[in-house]
Amino acid sequence: MRSTSRWTAWEGAQAMPIDSDDEAISKVPAVTLGFWVIKILATTLGETGGDAVTMSWLHADQDAHNGGYLIGTAIFLIIFVAAVIAQISTTKFNAWIYWLAIVASTTVGTAMADLFDRSLGIGYLGGSSILLICVLCSLGTWYIACGSIDVGTVTSFKAELFYWITITFSQTLGTALGDWTADGTGLGYDGGALLFGAGLVLLAALYVWTAASRVLLFWAAFILTRPLGATVGDFLDKPASHGGLSLSRPLASAIILAAIVLLIALLPQRPGRHAGWSSQPAARS
Repeated sequence: MRSTSRWTAWEGAQAMPIDSDDEAISKVPAVTLGFWVIKILATTLGETGGDAVTMSWLHADQDAHNGGYLIGTAIFLIIFVAAVIAQISTTKFNAWIYWLAIVASTTVGTAMADLFDRSLGIGYLGGSSILLICVLCSLGTWYIACGSIDVGTVTSFKAELFYWITITFSQTLGTALGDWTADGTGLGYDGGALLFGAGLVLLAALYVWTAASRVLLFWAAFILTRPLGATVGDFLDKPASHGGLSLSRPLASAIILAAIVLLIALLPQRPGRHAGWSSQPAARS
């Protein structure tokens, strides 16, 4: 039987053919440059939006034990669970539902990390360490259960469930890591953003010029975008006395949300595809 050759690429830098007779369509988007742009904006919105609720409206920044972080976590968790249920219930990839779930995961990650770090007194480093273990355990269990942690294989209920569990832990880890880097190391919000941005550039270089595992590079980049967004978000809305720009959290969130909606509407998005080998290095052209 004659098959058609299709092409897919990560960040548009490399390409490899996919045999359409063998491929399975994923319910998550293909990982392109547009994906990473929206992902970074979503993580930034998670920080400003999460802080708008827990700090601006519930005043948890004035008293970490007033229940603001707990209430904020509960609110965002309900929204996140509803979004994930909608995402899992769909029979095919829907960009609007997917990105709603991603944004919801970043806001719940922000509130949950602040709850662990500040209200429960675990601290930034302790919270980051616990959450890193959670991410690794989630990825390990996913691999054992499904045989792969490649996002191109998210075509079943089980794989999709592990995908969203891992994302939740990674978003929370990223928030705690970003806060620890900015506050605990003295780098500040701008210094932290530059550090994580440099980390993403390094990962992109490894992708283009080495044969490193594409799956590991993806998850490393996915996790790093969260502290990048967290530090950028904090830089936008924190007071000038703390190294920020003192922008209104609700206003900053509204602007970032509008940018995300515009990009989702304008950028072509397609579901990822899996042909049994997508974790292998891309063929060079």
